Amino acid sequence: MRDSQHTIVRPRTVALAGNPNSGKTTVFNALTGLRHKVGNYPGVTVEKKVGKIQYEGNHALLLLDLPGTYSLNANSPDERIATDILLGRADHTERPDLVVCVVDAANLERNLYLVSQILDQGIPTIIALNMMDIAESQGARIDSNALARQLGIPVIPMIASRGQGIQELRVALRQPHVPLQARSWHMPEPVEREWEELAGLLQKYHRLNASTAHHEALALLTTAATSQEDRQRIAPEVLEHLAKDWQKLEFLGYNRQTVAIDARYHWIRSITRGVSKRTFAAGLTTSDRIDSVVTHHVWGIFIFLAVMALMFQTIFSWAETPMNWIGHGFDWIAFQARAALPPGDMRDLLLNGALAGVASVTMFLPQILLLFFFLGFLEDTGYMARAALIMDRFMSRFGLHGKSFIPLLSSFACAIPGIMATRTIENQRDRLATMLVAPLISCSARLPVYSLLIAATIPSIAVLHIVSLPALVMFSMYFLGLVAALSIATLFKKTLLRGAPPVFYMELPPYKLPGIKSILVQMGERALLFVRNAGTIILGASILLWFFASYPRLEGAAPSEQLQHSLAGRLGRAIEPVIRPLGFDWKIGIGLVSSVFQREMFVSTMGTIYNIQSEDNAATMSLKEQMQRDIDPQTGRALFSPLTGVSLMIFYVLSMQCISTVAVMRRETNGWKWPIFQIAYMTAMAYIATFAVHRVGVFLGIGV
Repeated sequence: MRDSQHTIVRPRTVALAGNPNSGKTTVFNALTGLRHKVGNYPGVTVEKKVGKIQYEGNHALLLLDLPGTYSLNANSPDERIATDILLGRADHTERPDLVVCVVDAANLERNLYLVSQILDQGIPTIIALNMMDIAESQGARIDSNALARQLGIPVIPMIASRGQGIQELRVALRQPHVPLQARSWHMPEPVEREWEELAGLLQKYHRLNASTAHHEALALLTTAATSQEDRQRIAPEVLEHLAKDWQKLEFLGYNRQTVAIDARYHWIRSITRGVSKRTFAAGLTTSDRIDSVVTHHVWGIFIFLAVMALMFQTIFSWAETPMNWIGHGFDWIAFQARAALPPGDMRDLLLNGALAGVASVTMFLPQILLLFFFLGFLEDTGYMARAALIMDRFMSRFGLHGKSFIPLLSSFACAIPGIMATRTIENQRDRLATMLVAPLISCSARLPVYSLLIAATIPSIAVLHIVSLPALVMFSMYFLGLVAALSIATLFKKTLLRGAPPVFYMELPPYKLPGIKSILVQMGERALLFVRNAGTIILGASILLWFFASYPRLEGAAPSEQLQHSLAGRLGRAIEPVIRPLGFDWKIGIGLVSSVFQREMFVSTMGTIYNIQSEDNAATMSLKEQMQRDIDPQTGRALFSPLTGVSLMIFYVLSMQCISTVAVMRRETNGWKWPIFQIAYMTAMAYIATFAVHRVGVFLGIGV
């Protein structure tokens, strides 16, 4: 906007900072509504969320949601972004005019550590004191007015999940704010003196402002040793003075690495004692009692496996009816179109190309939505954090950091956000190891493939009268992916990426009732994305596949002969010698090639192929039935036998068939070395494992 002199006035920027799990995202969404966008910071793959807080009179504030961090001593890419912006040293983002620090009231002392560091930077600050209800349930009553007086800044008590305090925060954001002028916490006098001298030298030789120079000086003064990067970027005069400071403080008996932390927490405790009172003795909470069972070193594993098995069993049983509805709906559309359109290429294209490809994938939408519902439900209740703790005991044995569980868990939805989530891992070797194995976790794109193959090849029988065999096979595929990821990570951490994983610390949030509304919104977003892909990418690919499977024309040929004569058939025949040892024929080969673009393209490819090959029966037979009736001419047996179905699913578990994931790997690793290595090792492993399973099955006569 412009003032009376027509000069451009930059909108005020508000940064939202806070510890992980403090409710920062809830506050951001409540303040911005739908007026926000998500991208990446320039040059890095750290997510950037910017929103607009709209007021009456067309006034607005820009709200920047910073990555969660416990302090301004950055270790991971996420934390470095937050630190650089708050210190005013980010090239891509201006220093904010105001900071809203979201504080978890139930963990006041720990959260105030970040607040103290932000106040040191001289930026006007507001505290959004969130989760007041949880603090009170734990016996803590916090006087927000007293806290505001102690800190000298506004404090807004909130329960963001219920919308309480959001309006008060909106009002506070529009008020004028001034930064604190004096630092309230202090270290011993000799340490303070050396700190001031070092900060002065940084201002002199590096032209830093006072707050940034003091932050940098304290980091150098309390570090264990200077890194190679520090020695290259810091002036020799500063390094020489720093070495003398270290010697002096160690001679005086100060622990350089803890003296600042101890001083901050001494000040923080003096504040919390005066503003927080316990209304009752905090004994074992409900969360503690539940955790004694679900995080038990033995029972926790069985509970985790039981929850996962129940999830897949429910997905199968609940999704069956809506899947049938969708299938019947597309059958009705096909019947009406067949009756309305005259025979010819146009009808063939619409029915056997476009409609068959989209329908064969869309009918699995209920299973995908149920998968995301359960993942969202378990995360919202707080169980997923416990699952991370349980899995850390295993992952540490495989050489992976406990933080790797979150990226691997994200990979159940899609490997792309899973790979991007590794940026929270500080150690580069641990991060790379996690990125290399993340695509082995079965993502939602594999779910339609598994579902189709299980429906076509696995008999629907009960195992021990408890769980159905199809659900057990589905669970086995997901479990295989997890085992493969951990096993390969072990190999990499002992060879290419050797190094001991750091100690894993993770905050366990209290159990709570899930926010069904937010889960349903997430499901809606996934449904929209899935339908959009089905209506664009899969539709376009299905039309192209129909063309390649229908031309060149062979006059007077039967549908099956025409398919073999087509461009797609020729491609399938060309690669058949390579995949025949796996038990796959040329039609499966076409599906494997098409699914390089998107794994679920295998399903639409099979739909198009079988509709073209069996046009007369396409209107009355489902894709599953057409696959079950297909005979392999070389063996005279069913092409899609249980053994073939299992072998093909194993290939999809272990192979790297997703161009988008390769592109993200290339961007995350800044080169083609690791993506090419990833494609090579996963393809080789998938081929060898599938070959072994198929040959053993044939030798033993199992499932053939």
